[in-house]
Amino acid sequence: MTTLPHPSPAPLGHSAQPESDLERRKRLRTVVAASLLGTTVEWYDFFLYATAASLVFNQLFFPDQSSFVGTMLAFATFAVGFLVRPIGGVVFGHIGDRIGRKKTLALTMFIMGIATALMGVLPTHAQIGVVAPVLLLLLRILQGFALGGEWAGAVLLAVEHSPEKKRGLFGSIPQIGLALGLALGTGVFAALQLLFDDAQFLAYGWRIAFLLSLVLVVVGFVVRLKVDETPAFQVVHDLETRSSAPLKDIFRGRAARSTVLGLLSRWGEGAAFNTWGVFAITYATSELAFENVPVLLVVTVSALVMAALLPVSGVLADRYDPKTIYTVGIAAYGIAVFPAFALFGTNRLIWFAVAMVVVFGIIHALFYGAQGTLYASLYPTEVRYTGLSVVYQFSGIYASGITPMILTALIAVGGGSPWLACGYLVATAVISVIATSLVKKDDLYL
Repeated sequence: MTTLPHPSPAPLGHSAQPESDLERRKRLRTVVAASLLGTTVEWYDFFLYATAASLVFNQLFFPDQSSFVGTMLAFATFAVGFLVRPIGGVVFGHIGDRIGRKKTLALTMFIMGIATALMGVLPTHAQIGVVAPVLLLLLRILQGFALGGEWAGAVLLAVEHSPEKKRGLFGSIPQIGLALGLALGTGVFAALQLLFDDAQFLAYGWRIAFLLSLVLVVVGFVVRLKVDETPAFQVVHDLETRSSAPLKDIFRGRAARSTVLGLLSRWGEGAAFNTWGVFAITYATSELAFENVPVLLVVTVSALVMAALLPVSGVLADRYDPKTIYTVGIAAYGIAVFPAFALFGTNRLIWFAVAMVVVFGIIHALFYGAQGTLYASLYPTEVRYTGLSVVYQFSGIYASGITPMILTALIAVGGGSPWLACGYLVATAVISVIATSLVKKDDLYL
């Protein structure tokens, strides 16, 4: 059995070799660019599919179904990406803990870019029949596999390079990439719908958004190749203290407790993001009968507000602690669910926009900015990549991927009323608050 030291033999943010102030600033700028650009590109690719599932894929790849069934099938293929992400998390987590963060992140970006670009040239159901949704599903599986290793690596790239008193701020950087990626995806879709009429957009306009990924991937890939390996991992590598079985080690001893609590604590965050960033698009355009472009613009603006406020969450995490900020933010999300859907129910775009900016742009930023640093604190360097990947990606199955399907089904059961769905979302917040509160100071490695 592998015995994990506590604390980690490789303190975060401390380089094994002395460096000048100029070298340190240059290294940190490269780290920020690599973490931010990389996660922006990868999440743009992943959530571009979510937007397309709401507006395009239900028509082009599942056209013979009713509106409800077609939407559910489109969301089902969306959920498959989350089902595959744990596999990618385990595979890339092991690679990242064994050979390093840098090479692993370059590989995940390459796979994601190829999968997304191929979606942009995929024939539709009208052209090749049932083969079309099958190919779409396979590419979605490839996307999920790549993203499984992305988030944890990007967080570690930032946190393990960070100055000791700015770990929260640096840990919020990859989260900014998620918000920007979502904003870019919805923004591009909105722009394309303004440039093309409905027939042109369904015929070829939507493909431009997917093919654009190739350009973004090249830029992100080049920047990531320039970044140095993290100091914390380099120390572990030099001392030859790497874990031989990181997946087993995160389910042993005190690490097992951290893993279970991490999995439960993420339930609220995952449900919240996919409610406001994915499900709300379909709900607003179908149940509320809003036009596509205004809804996409509301989500885009909300995501940009989130991106602007995420560093504030990181600073608060440094001033207090990530656990406190995360817990307060999740509790605020639970309190805001019913009022948000009440504002949705006014059937006025302005109140829909206000609700989205508050719950998605402000409240989500509060806890999401602290999440990366909190989860990085749960594990020592030797198994940190695997631990973060397992917590984030396995919880993604029940916390994120199936949320749009659950909400759609609960609203249908409730005869169109959203209150059963709201009850479910509040329950996820309660579970997350309790689990996060149970994390003890002695459980943390930062």
